[in-house]
Amino acid sequence: MSHCSEFVIVFSTASNQEEAEKIAAALLEKRVAACVSISAPQQSWYYWQGRVHRDEELTLMIKTRSRLFPEVEKTIRQNHSYEVPEIIAVQMSAAGKEYLDWLNEVAK
Repeated sequence: MSHCSEFVIVFSTASNQEEAEKIAAALLEKRVAACVSISAPQQSWYYWQGRVHRDEELTLMIKTRSRLFPEVEKTIRQNHSYEVPEIIAVQMSAAGKEYLDWLNEVAK
């Protein structure tokens, strides 16, 4: 039986749909993620290299095991155009049993 603490949701952003899909496919093909949800484009405001920027980005929400985070991070970096991509893991605190069973089966 799986416990929520074994799993994380990793958030990242991509500059366009093609990049987001490339990252998602790489993660799923390696079986280091069970699911990658890609948001609709949104506006991101951020401070970078001494000034405020505003760009359109897509958010990736990656469901995986905590122990797979290093490989998820590596895969994102290998497929990302940003010098410093956003890669943030948030531990799951609660989830349905059936969903956890599925995550346990898929994310190896």
